[in-house]
Amino acid sequence: MTKLESIDAFVAEVKKKFGRIDVLVNNAGLARGLAPIAEGKDEDWIEMWEANVLGLLRMTRASLPLLRKARHGHIVNLGSIAGFEVYKGGAGYTATKHAVHAISRTLRLELNGEPIRVTEIMPGMVKTEFSVVRFHGDRDAAEAVYKGVKPLVASDIADTIVYAVTRPPHVDVDELVIRPVAQAASFLVARKP
Repeated sequence: MTKLESIDAFVAEVKKKFGRIDVLVNNAGLARGLAPIAEGKDEDWIEMWEANVLGLLRMTRASLPLLRKARHGHIVNLGSIAGFEVYKGGAGYTATKHAVHAISRTLRLELNGEPIRVTEIMPGMVKTEFSVVRFHGDRDAAEAVYKGVKPLVASDIADTIVYAVTRPPHVDVDELVIRPVAQAASFLVARKP
């Protein structure tokens, strides 16, 4: 999602094989580090913005002509609770997910009157490779994130996406927040010993 050539090649292949896109799932969720702003690294911030924001914008722009050829198109943007909550050390990531929220809302306005739905799914704590990437491969730091809590898993989010895209065509699941029961906020998690 960070290379225009890759995006263009993908969309061209889809156009050739199918002629349309029924559902586009923008699933960029890259975080790098947990440093406070005063200690943040430009390369981490740039990498997050390129994947989470510019990649989403570019993929959506490239896909819109084929989404418009579908009888009922659907764009699903994977945001995060970090799109409306913040936490210490999360400025780079939360800023990108606030941007995803703004992009989703803007798309709804721009596509109003067209048969294209826009859904933003905003997960809380999900155990995937996300934390390993955030901590630059430090598996111990990644595992500590989930210690004493039963987080969501990828299949929970996939199930939520399936729910949103299988509603009748006149129904748009606008925004959906999903988090583990133990998580009250991005920074408040009830952990068992």
